[in-house]
Amino acid sequence: MAAAAGSTAATSPATESTQQAIGYPTLFLLVLIGALVPVVPTGALVSSAAVVAFHQTAPFALALVFVTASLAAFLGDAALYWLGRRGMGSRNGSRWLAAIRGRAPEDRLEQTRAKLAEHGVSVLVLSRLVPAGRIPVMLACLLADWPLRRFARGNAPACLAWAATYQVIGILGGSLFPEPWEGVVVAVALTVVISVAPGLWRRARSAG
Repeated sequence: MAAAAGSTAATSPATESTQQAIGYPTLFLLVLIGALVPVVPTGALVSSAAVVAFHQTAPFALALVFVTASLAAFLGDAALYWLGRRGMGSRNGSRWLAAIRGRAPEDRLEQTRAKLAEHGVSVLVLSRLVPAGRIPVMLACLLADWPLRRFARGNAPACLAWAATYQVIGILGGSLFPEPWEGVVVAVALTVVISVAPGLWRRARSAG
C-alpha cells in the first residue's frame, strides 16, 4: 500500500508537468484564435483551465493561467484591431471589416460610439466583461480613428479584468467538487449562462 501510494505521489508531479507543457500553449493558442475569430468561447476555456489549475499541486498554476489568458487576449485584440485599421484603407480589408461589422447591430454601434466619446478608455474595460461587447467597442474605436497605441493602452486592463473574472468562475467551480471534470462542467455552464443571458434579456424587452 505504501509503495503504491509512493508511486502515485511520484507520478503525480510528472503528470502535472505534462499537462502544463501541453495545456498552457494550447490555452494561449485557443484564446488568441478566439480573439481573432469571435466565435470561440474563450471565457469557458479560461474557466476550465482555472478549474484544472485549482486541483493541481504545482505552485503558481493559477497565476500562469491568468498570465497566459490575459496575454493571449491582449495580443489577439491588438492583431484584430491592427487588421481593422488596415481594412479601413484597403478594398479587400474593407470586406473583412464589413463582415466583422455585421456582428454589431447599427443601433448598438451608435450607442457604443456615444459612450466611447463620453467615457473613453473605461468603455474598453467594460466591453471585455460584457458578452458580445468587445466587437462593437472595437469598431467604435476604429471609426473614431484611435491609433493602435491608444487602443492597446485601454485594452490592457480590459484583458486583465476579463481573465481575472473568468478565472474566478473557474476557481468557484473547482472548489465545489473534488473531481476536476465536475468543476469544468459547472464552470462551462456558468459561462454559457453569462454569455446567453444578456441576449435573452434584450429579446424579452423588445418583445414586451
